Amino acid sequence: MNPPHHPPSPPPAAGPGIRLVVTDMDGTLLDGEGRIPEDFWPLLSRMERRGIVFCPASGRQYATLRAQFRRAPADTVFIAENGTYVVQDGRELSSDVLDRDVVTEAVGTVRELSARGADTGTVVCGKRSAYVERTDPAFLAEVRTYYARLEQVEDVTAVDDDLIKLAFYDFGRAEESLAPALKPFGVTHQVVLSGEHWVDVMNPGANKGAAVRGLQGRLGITPDQTVVFGDYLNDLEMMDTATWSFAMANAHPDIRLRARNLAPAHTENGVVSTLAALLGPV
Repeated sequence: MNPPHHPPSPPPAAGPGIRLVVTDMDGTLLDGEGRIPEDFWPLLSRMERRGIVFCPASGRQYATLRAQFRRAPADTVFIAENGTYVVQDGRELSSDVLDRDVVTEAVGTVRELSARGADTGTVVCGKRSAYVERTDPAFLAEVRTYYARLEQVEDVTAVDDDLIKLAFYDFGRAEESLAPALKPFGVTHQVVLSGEHWVDVMNPGANKGAAVRGLQGRLGITPDQTVVFGDYLNDLEMMDTATWSFAMANAHPDIRLRARNLAPAHTENGVVSTLAALLGPV
C-alpha cells in the first residue's frame, strides 16, 4: 500500500511519548540551499526541555555534523558516516572499522574504472579525517560539502587512521556505472547508494538503522518512542527502527514504501513542520 501524501495527525499521546528523534540531513532536514532551517532551533530547544534526545544521522563526517550543530547541546549524539561512527560529546559510542584488504581492493576497483574513462573519485573516511587523492576543484567542491576535515594524500589506502567507510563519487549517475562496479563487494559488505552520485562501502551490518537500534538499547528507548526521517537508500534500515518513521515527499520510492508515514519535502521544511505537529502545542 502506498504511503499517505501527508503526515497523519498524531494521537494526543504521541507527543509526550516521544523520547528520540533521528533525522537524516541532505534531502531531509536541510533545506534546498543545504542549510538547517532557522525555525528548527526553537524546536530543538523544546525537545531538550522535554528530555527528548535529538540525533542527526548522516553519511556526513562527524566533524562536519558537529560544525553544523554548533548551536546544539554539547551532549548531542551524532550518527556519522552512515552509522559506522557514533559520537557523543566528543566520546566514541561505537564504530565499525574496515579491514585494510577490503579498502585496497575496493579502491583499486574504482581506480580501474577511472582508468577506463569514468569520472569518479574516492574518499576514504577515517575517524580522524577523510582522505582523497584527486585534487581538482570540481571534485573537492563536492567532497568538502560532506567532509570538513579533509586531507589530500598520495595513496588513500596507506593512511594511518581507523577507516570506517569508503565513499565513491561519480560525476554521472552512480547507479549506472559506479554501483555495478562495486556490486561484487555486496556479497561480504554493505554497498549502498547514498545519493545520486555517491556509493558507500561499509562493513556488513553497518548502517544507520543498526546505529539507531544501538542508541535505543543504550538509552532504554522503544520504537514506539522513536521518530525517524529519511529520504534515500542509506536511510532504508532506519525506517524499521521507529513507529513514527517518515519518508520525505522527495524520497526515493523504496524509502516511501518502507516508511509508515510521509512528510512534506525538505524544500517545504517537512521535518520541522512534522515535528511541530508531533510535539503538539508549546
